[in-house]
Amino acid sequence: MRDDSIIELGAVTVNDQDSKPGKLTSRDIASSVDIMNADKIADQNVLTAFDLMHRMPGIQVTQFGQGTTTGKFSFRGFNGEGRINAVKLLIDGIPSNTNDGNMPFIDALFPLDIESIEVVRGTNDPRYGLHNVAGNVNMTTSTGGNYVKGRVSYGSFDTHDIQSGLGYEKDGFSQNYQISYRASDGYRDRSASDKNSFSGKWFYEPTDKYKVGLIARWSEAGAQEPGYLTYAQQLASTTQATPHNPLDYSKRTIGQVSAHLDVNVSETLFWSSKAYSNIFDDQRLVMFHPAFAQVKRDRDEVQYGAITSLTYHPTISWLDDFTIETGFDFQQQENKYRQYRLTNGIPRTPANNTNIRNDEDWSFLNYGGYIQAVIKPTKWLKLTPGYRADVVDGDFFSNRPNSTTPGASPTFGAFPLNDYGTISQPKIGAVITPIEGYSLYGNWGRTFQVGLGQATFILNNNQKNIGPSLNDGWEVGVKLQPVDWAEGRVAYWMQDASNEISRNLASADSTMIGPTKRQGVDIEVKVYPTDRFGVWAAYSLQEAKTTNPSARVINTMEYVAGNQVVNTPNYLFSAGLDYQITQEFRSCLWTSGQGNYFVDQANAAGQHGEYALLNLDLGYQVSKEVELQFQAKNLTDAQREYLWYDESYGTGQRFPFYSPGDGIAFYGAVSVKFDY
Repeated sequence: MRDDSIIELGAVTVNDQDSKPGKLTSRDIASSVDIMNADKIADQNVLTAFDLMHRMPGIQVTQFGQGTTTGKFSFRGFNGEGRINAVKLLIDGIPSNTNDGNMPFIDALFPLDIESIEVVRGTNDPRYGLHNVAGNVNMTTSTGGNYVKGRVSYGSFDTHDIQSGLGYEKDGFSQNYQISYRASDGYRDRSASDKNSFSGKWFYEPTDKYKVGLIARWSEAGAQEPGYLTYAQQLASTTQATPHNPLDYSKRTIGQVSAHLDVNVSETLFWSSKAYSNIFDDQRLVMFHPAFAQVKRDRDEVQYGAITSLTYHPTISWLDDFTIETGFDFQQQENKYRQYRLTNGIPRTPANNTNIRNDEDWSFLNYGGYIQAVIKPTKWLKLTPGYRADVVDGDFFSNRPNSTTPGASPTFGAFPLNDYGTISQPKIGAVITPIEGYSLYGNWGRTFQVGLGQATFILNNNQKNIGPSLNDGWEVGVKLQPVDWAEGRVAYWMQDASNEISRNLASADSTMIGPTKRQGVDIEVKVYPTDRFGVWAAYSLQEAKTTNPSARVINTMEYVAGNQVVNTPNYLFSAGLDYQITQEFRSCLWTSGQGNYFVDQANAAGQHGEYALLNLDLGYQVSKEVELQFQAKNLTDAQREYLWYDESYGTGQRFPFYSPGDGIAFYGAVSVKFDY
């Protein structure tokens, strides 16, 4: 009996690994889970892999359109700006967030190499701690098989890319390689970019007893930054670049290497371990407004860590099924952040407190463990109690010169860590399936948020210890699949934070904005009555509000009780129609969009951001190995923009910044795959 709450988009590929015993997966979590498979991914023309999330249900995609800082995705009422990074990203099971929770490691992925994207929403998944505030996303890439595949495309804005992949498997040893390159002049003036990526996978599985492997991934990217437009400028032309910042650019290098070991200790006991290292080197020169200084931002992060779990799946006569898993993970980070002012690309002198905005070195350690049980007293009832605990440690040293202003807090020296203590996170979930195809599920859980970057530490003489912000959330939903070709899911959820931490996008400082409440409804349906025709649709209502901000927050940030958290759309939607016109000719017409949001914390500057995009995908199978592809994006040439309302300064110096999204665009491609 199927008793999960998962909905999949695209063709499901079943392999031998699916039937083997192993560690618990998202299918064992009593929560809303969505999976998008390779056939809905490989033919997409995207600047960065986060753009693939437009098709995923209930996902907000925030597009900055500035150099390598292209955008981010988020869900469950958390925005994608970076003020509150609430989604844990994993690539092939490896943690892939930077220290502040952002997701630049996604740059190394190209669509042709992605096998699936899995989204787990909610607070009751105990496998992950840090950044797992609203849920997690795992992107898996090609492993195993014997194939040669490639894709060459060209389209609007002189966009061209080459993607290639090779798989070879024999006698228990598999090798997979991927090399890709992409370049574009961009929709706007002075927005050219290019990116390359390489990855290799080597796995050895001589018997069913164990499997050992190594994954390496490297990517380099560079881009011009067209700048943020004023309201009048974007009305005049959405393709123009701002005249005050001709030197703005960004470049980025990322790398990941991981070792994997899976061992079937016995028929009922499974051990899985991973060790990894991530590097992130990012440089950005930016001038947001003529009234602002030009700044150079340098980030350098090195992460290393390990994840291990032990899964026990015995046969118990008085239970229908039982599994218990315990796990431990840690991540150590060594981070550097420099931000200094320039004039015409040259650092300003003297090197004092005014001209050096940040000069920081800090270590950050997070470790935690969990226990998760999956108990089925009967075929129609599944219970998933769990518990997780996390600890945060680290040290911080600032090289920024002290201010000469009398009474100012020191900015030079070592600063202590906030005492977060042991962060306790109980979880519980249940799925009731009284009739095959009809499941009622619910869950409750706790996740956490701590200060990131300098906000992890006590930097002010008058600052008190700040504990973690605890996020308590619950969800109740129903999953329906009355027939094989139709399924749907409806869920209502709520999530309360005890003392939410919001980052200032301009200064990298953080502020506790106090308790917040998020709630929403997610609706999904998928109907494929024949092999040739199918429709899918998703609609999410959501809201995020402050409930009891402190007097300091009210006075400085202008949040008051009941205000909506900025840049959180009140609804999200996606839908598509798949039609196989002939045996060789396929089509997909699909749309995605979002509602309006408030751009300022006082909720006084109006609502912005609503858009709807219409896209068309066509494919013609010339032969078993070769397909011709065509894609039209934003068919109606809808105007949309990301709007950032900078609140770093007093009310008389606040500016709304506009970054227009791409207009109508067309792409053609040839995709080949030879299996041998």
